[in-house]
Amino acid sequence: MRILLIHGWGFDPALWAPLCAARPGHQWLTLDLGYFGPARTELPPDLDLVAGHSFGCLWAMAHPGLARVPLAAVGGFPRFSAAPDFPHGTPARVLERMLTRLDEAPGAVLRDFHARLGTAAPPGEPVRERLRADLQLMLELDLRGAPGRAPARACAAADDPLVPAALSRQAYPGRLTLLPDGGHALPLTRTEALADWLVPG
Repeated sequence: MRILLIHGWGFDPALWAPLCAARPGHQWLTLDLGYFGPARTELPPDLDLVAGHSFGCLWAMAHPGLARVPLAAVGGFPRFSAAPDFPHGTPARVLERMLTRLDEAPGAVLRDFHARLGTAAPPGEPVRERLRADLQLMLELDLRGAPGRAPARACAAADDPLVPAALSRQAYPGRLTLLPDGGHALPLTRTEALADWLVPG
């Protein structure tokens, strides 16, 4: 299978390295959203599956070139910010505060973000403009009910500190595999379970 992997906000393609190593029989392809260096977002041809981690899922849902490729959400979401009918999202004020701090101290924002997740920020100088633009999308985008864009299936962790299990249950009724633990960075923390879910057999 030719599988495209899209990392989440504040990460880079190295997030997927353990998963690719765990299942070498597939052709794993990655994009780089450009948070720590040059972006690489040209879509490869002839894809069988796309897996989007966190914001990478929302990015894939919004990309017209991926509308016909099955999408698997890994700790992902069709909307991130809270709304009256989406109470488990992140409050807008939290995202707005992050946007303000990004202009002043992007490194500090990323350190705080990864400390919350129990992960480490990738090496390299943060690309503030790219981080800011995609964080703004996380504040504004709502792709619930977007025709032909819903993930075919979703996997999340019950202890995810960023995307609550209640959000995942609301977003993906009948399509969610909820692991008991693993946090937000499932490709790193639950590599084998995620590999079995993503490419069973």
